[in-house]
Amino acid sequence: MGYITKLGALALGIFASAGIALAETPVLRLSALEGGTVNWELDTIKHNGFDTANGFDLQVQAAAGTPASQIAFQAGEADAIVSDWLWVARQRAEGHDYVFIPYSKAVGALLVPKDSTATKLSDLAGGKIGIAGGPVDKSWLILRAYAQKAEGFDLAAGTEQVFGAPPLIFKSALDGELAGAVNFWHFNAKMEVAGMRPLVTVTDAAVALGLDPETPLLGYVVKGEMVREHPELIQGLAAASRAAKDLLATDEAAWDRLRESMNVKTDEQFAALKAGYRAGIPGSAPVDEGAAGRMLALMAELGGKELVGDVKVLPDGVFLQPGS
Repeated sequence: MGYITKLGALALGIFASAGIALAETPVLRLSALEGGTVNWELDTIKHNGFDTANGFDLQVQAAAGTPASQIAFQAGEADAIVSDWLWVARQRAEGHDYVFIPYSKAVGALLVPKDSTATKLSDLAGGKIGIAGGPVDKSWLILRAYAQKAEGFDLAAGTEQVFGAPPLIFKSALDGELAGAVNFWHFNAKMEVAGMRPLVTVTDAAVALGLDPETPLLGYVVKGEMVREHPELIQGLAAASRAAKDLLATDEAAWDRLRESMNVKTDEQFAALKAGYRAGIPGSAPVDEGAAGRMLALMAELGGKELVGDVKVLPDGVFLQPGS
């Protein structure tokens, strides 16, 4: 036996005795907003080995914002990102083969100060409304449509909008500078703990508009090529996500481990964020594509090209449905 052959045999023996798999576990690179709430789930996946148990190694890449994640994904520097399905629909309509795996249906509300006398949206006429997501924020557009349908009130024309980053809207609302505020769900949870109250929830507005509140807005986005060529990897991601959700839905210790990273200052904030995450867990049933199509049509009407480009009808293949 030659020297190299002997070394090879020795190496194989070492690996075998140590119980180390010779076949490499496939890596899935996921770009996510640094400090975003999705990291609670991603951290839970890694800590509990839900990735390796489902046949892959999850490697999280921190991004400064959603646009940075999208650029990394489009450039092939990330295998998956978290985004909304409206973006996926727009990309598919423009010829990009992207697919959406449901992650969260969490939505917010329009909150008013605890001493506000408002009982309906039209009571905010002439006031300032802070909006974290910009003029084409999905929650804001749904609330606008609801105000028009339910009260005949043009929420955009009848109020002054103040657009800003979520922390700025949070601070301005708590400082009493706004008549109402629409913020990301986790900031809304903290605002409610501080005494603000929902005037109209996005869920109630969606139902009144004939939309399905069970439609998940956020999801993991992957490329269709990966779905076709490595279906076991995509199924593994979906299974790992569900395993993390199932754990976080019931296990208090899993949340206690995450608490330090959640930027909470009180037990009340901690409890509100847990409740908000749990309320946003989507069901396991297929996404109602008819309901999603109605939402897309509404977003196209109110958000226009800035939000959805030229797409007005839900393209085929946006959602990775169970069994597909």
